[in-house]
Amino acid sequence: MAATLTEVARRAGVSIATASRAFGEPDRLADETLGRVLQAASDLGYANPQAATATRTFGVIVPDVANPVYATLLKAIEGQAWHGRHRIVLFDADEDLRREREQIALARKLDGMLLCSPRLPDDELLALVGNTPYVVINRFLDGAPCVVMDTEHGPTQAVEHLFALGHRHIAYASGPRGSWADGRRTDSVARACERFGIRLTRLSNHAASIQGGRAAAAPAVASDATAVIAYNDLVALGLEAGMAELGRVCPDDISIVGIDDIELAGAVTPALTTVRMPIDRCGALGVDMLLQAMSGAVLTETETLNSQLIVRGSTAPPRSR
Repeated sequence: MAATLTEVARRAGVSIATASRAFGEPDRLADETLGRVLQAASDLGYANPQAATATRTFGVIVPDVANPVYATLLKAIEGQAWHGRHRIVLFDADEDLRREREQIALARKLDGMLLCSPRLPDDELLALVGNTPYVVINRFLDGAPCVVMDTEHGPTQAVEHLFALGHRHIAYASGPRGSWADGRRTDSVARACERFGIRLTRLSNHAASIQGGRAAAAPAVASDATAVIAYNDLVALGLEAGMAELGRVCPDDISIVGIDDIELAGAVTPALTTVRMPIDRCGALGVDMLLQAMSGAVLTETETLNSQLIVRGSTAPPRSR
């Protein structure tokens, strides 16, 4: 069986993301690190899929192309595919399960597909994909090749940060119903709150957008929580706008934490405290794994990329009440 990128990374003593860079973006690595990865690849007989695979066309299915997270992901996918002059066909499911089903059926006619944050149930996804080479991004699917962004470390850091500031009642503003990442982030926040003795109020599911955040603002204020962790940065920004309309000022009256660290998060005032997700690396690694699958490799592993809290101006100690 041909060596995989995971085996190369393990032998070289680096992360899977670093091993991927050695073949897609070698100029971003130190000479010593690049040399170790290339030597490991040579020892194992690893064939770089970018060089070995003929030009392919594969589908990329996302739930909402207007979301800047998926714009960043698509840019990374396109950039990594370009190294081998591979072509992508974009499908926007628009958070519609019926559309997602139809688009997967269409993508089966291509050489492969990347399923980005799919919303359909596991068994239905596997049945729809059939024998077409595929990789799932930002969701775990048992027995399937997956690239996921950590949903434990970063959200837990967010709770620890709020606890250290003195917050003892936190609300979590949920994202779209059926989102795998939302379920995992909710669980991580709940476990961390329980560990620190923090009261947690879970708000209902809303769209992963600024309007979704606006809709969550009134319930968040009504909960009397002193801080809110949002499903993503767009929801966090919508929360801030909606709360301002209700006479609440961030962070004086309420602290807000987002997730993703989109470019806008650092440009607003106050700048958004958020959990940085490795979105671009997730896309590039997904392409590398898909090229291996399209070359005949049998992949079943899940690669997890780390998240990290970025503290900015939207969090502060709560006011005395």
